[in-house]
Amino acid sequence: MTTFDDRKDAFEKKHAHDEEVAFKTTARRNKLLGLWVAEQIGLKGEEAEAYAKEVIVADLQEAGDDDVIRKIMADLKVYKIDISEHRVRGKLAELAETARRQIGTSA
Repeated sequence: MTTFDDRKDAFEKKHAHDEEVAFKTTARRNKLLGLWVAEQIGLKGEEAEAYAKEVIVADLQEAGDDDVIRKIMADLKVYKIDISEHRVRGKLAELAETARRQIGTSA
């Protein structure tokens, strides 16, 4: 192999690793957000874990966070919990940092 091929392979491996870490971080963030919302609506234990998984799956519908926000806002409305979208987005940002720290220590 040439030096160019080695560099190309290293770049591709780094890119794949970075993508995997980003995916895991987003999934962790969504789980944490789901657990937070579950607490707000009074779910505990297995019900809270199941709800958090629903939030993770909701993020697979489209790129970006809008699918997660829509799900959460709809669920909060069903349970008559008055939390603004602004607050949910703020919590999402806060939990993104928490997830980055957690994934950084576990990856």
